[in-house]
Amino acid sequence: MTPREVFLALVNGVADERWDELPGLYAERTDVVHPFHPRRAPALRTRAELAEHFRPTGDGPRLRRRVTDVVIHQTVDPEVIVAEFAYDGVNEDTGEPFRLPGIFVLRVRDGQIVESRDYFDHLTSARIRGQKLF
Repeated sequence: MTPREVFLALVNGVADERWDELPGLYAERTDVVHPFHPRRAPALRTRAELAEHFRPTGDGPRLRRRVTDVVIHQTVDPEVIVAEFAYDGVNEDTGEPFRLPGIFVLRVRDGQIVESRDYFDHLTSARIRGQKLF
């Protein structure tokens, strides 16, 4: 798959809650970081760590979301894209709508993500899930 196809499979897989499929989009050895995470979450370095990251816990609200406003920027490096998007959705437990914009900088090699910088508003993400970061 191309970097564009991998990105779309990733964000649509999250929106559709295809949690078991998502780790397979990443290389066995990878480097995924969330630079704006307030707790400075450690990098995810293996597919097994990503499987744990994506594993549903059953806690929290039921969220319905869809991917919107996708803009994918090609770079001079054919492995790297910068992708802008948003998850628009609703907390099905409360009826509260939400919008969570994001930017991913992805390096895809041989159809798998080998490096990703994921930029989100983690405070809004926590609020949507009924979590506290501090």
